[in-house]
Amino acid sequence: MNTIWGWIGFNVVVLAILALDLGVLHKRSEKVTLKEAATWSAIWVALSLCFAFAVYRTMGEESGLEFLTGYLIEYALSVDNIFVFVLIFSYFSVPEKYQHRVLFWGIIGALVLRGVMIVAGSALVTRFAWTLYVFGAFLVFTGIRMALQKDGAAYNPERDPVLRLARRLLPVTPDYRGDSFFVREPDSTGKLRIAATPLFIVLLIVDTTDVVFATDSIPAIFAVTRDPFIVYTSNICAVLGLRALYFLLASVVDKFVYLKLGLSVVLIFIGAKMLLEPFIHIPIVGSLGVVGAVLAASILASLRWPRPGH
Repeated sequence: MNTIWGWIGFNVVVLAILALDLGVLHKRSEKVTLKEAATWSAIWVALSLCFAFAVYRTMGEESGLEFLTGYLIEYALSVDNIFVFVLIFSYFSVPEKYQHRVLFWGIIGALVLRGVMIVAGSALVTRFAWTLYVFGAFLVFTGIRMALQKDGAAYNPERDPVLRLARRLLPVTPDYRGDSFFVREPDSTGKLRIAATPLFIVLLIVDTTDVVFATDSIPAIFAVTRDPFIVYTSNICAVLGLRALYFLLASVVDKFVYLKLGLSVVLIFIGAKMLLEPFIHIPIVGSLGVVGAVLAASILASLRWPRPGH
């Protein structure tokens, strides 16, 4: 499967599903229901598991487990994206029926940007093996910082440099114009011009925010495998399910009060694994077990011992 045709086939299938999603299933802008979000979440997970089985059958047991572990890590870390997306949509008062369109095109941008980051990361790891230790140290630092971060330390879109730069460089309409990212309208002199809508600004911030999160998740997958195909496909499969996961968890994500702590433990574990690899080899089954156990424990603890106000 890890051939030029495997790469082409995977991307063709991904693009075909996305075209079906936007062109047929979500042709009109409308609110995504909880039932629809749950259905699509189940579909994306099922498709990813089917792909994991295909990797297992064609590339071997080790590769299949590597894909599954990378997918689980990325899918879990994407929950952190959801916290921030909720804040962004709330700050800009994005109507619920337009949120799907923003996330759809945001994911298209994420696929391209993450693909570039993975190619660059693979080239670095292949040419300079010591970069793995840099990745490992960065993950440990990020995990500790995440664990120590106060709950009130929320993302503030108004401080986002992308937002300030976009407002400085682009004419922006004062309000939303349906689900359009750009519109033609007269300026102060009556001359027609192309202006961005607030929906496009939201899209820019969603994409740049995803890149920031990818700086954590992509190095984490390099701790699991050095195979660019496994790194890329596991990452992309998890990102494809992010949109449905957002609509499924957006209203309840703040209930999982210990999940962020669990994610920080996962990052520290993965980073330590990279740093200690020359001395201690942890089998891929062990890594998968630790990641799964930590995430399950953090979710169960959140449900069993909720904090006041959650």
